[in-house]
Amino acid sequence: MAQKKPLVIVTRKLPEAIETRMMELFDTRLNLDDRPLTQAELAEAMRQADVLVPTVTDRIDAGMLAQANSDLRLIANFGNGIDHIDLATARSRGITVTNTPGVLTEDTADMTMALILAVPRRLTEGERVVREGRWNGWSPTWMLGHRIWGKRLGILGMGRIGQAVARRARAFGLSIHYHNRNRVHADIERELEATYWESLDQMLARMDIISVNCPHTPATFHLLSARRLELLQPHAYVVNTARGEVIDENALTRLLRKGAIAGAGLDVFEHEPAVNPKLVEMDNVVLLPHMGSATIEARIDMGEKVLINIKTFVDGHTPPDRVIAGLL
Repeated sequence: MAQKKPLVIVTRKLPEAIETRMMELFDTRLNLDDRPLTQAELAEAMRQADVLVPTVTDRIDAGMLAQANSDLRLIANFGNGIDHIDLATARSRGITVTNTPGVLTEDTADMTMALILAVPRRLTEGERVVREGRWNGWSPTWMLGHRIWGKRLGILGMGRIGQAVARRARAFGLSIHYHNRNRVHADIERELEATYWESLDQMLARMDIISVNCPHTPATFHLLSARRLELLQPHAYVVNTARGEVIDENALTRLLRKGAIAGAGLDVFEHEPAVNPKLVEMDNVVLLPHMGSATIEARIDMGEKVLINIKTFVDGHTPPDRVIAGLL
């Protein structure tokens, strides 16, 4: 007799090819409206699912996990970041958590490099001038930005994405510096011509551009605190394509407004989708709607990883992208 298919509940709309394959493999419930589930709807999904496929917009804390039915044994996250899932509680309840690492690296690095270019060169500010009909022609002293060639880039988090950013930045003539929980292998440092800073404070005080590329964990919450942001030089720029919680957003806003930091490029926000209205008012800030990994290729690759993780788990094996609490 054929084995009963597990009930897989997907919390957001995924690429059509992924949803079709998921329907073929499992007893699947899709989110056809593509709206975030309410807390009550998410709790109901936890009570019914054998496998839950959430995204970063689903907050799965200890209280939510307490409502899970006894058959829920896998949370196959659609995305790399898992800071929205209480890993310790999931593990204590015997629930395996997987993610989709590696497939977002190049796209996120591309977006990081785009912001590194856009902020010093005032690209979005200039684009608004043209669209609003305020451009009166070329002038030798108007809309002057700053050259990035020869500047120092400090990368906060030298994992896959940080290294991909470094490779791009070198091609634009930036000097590569980094701070990481652990120093990377000497071969990588030589390839990237990267300078390691054990002290984050010392690195921040000497950089022209800071790129945040580390995950959000309890250890990195407000890693760029008000005190650390005040170490930046007035001509420095901050770019964040990782997680908004890594930066004290109120402190960043305050320093930007008074000119203590030259500008910022933000694809993520501390309380997203809410954005500090004071940031919206600033011309020296480029704001994007968390679209660093928003390519068709990345979304399909993410979905394929989710499928593999579920199929491997259902077949009785350890899924390839199992997340271990404390080893992010």
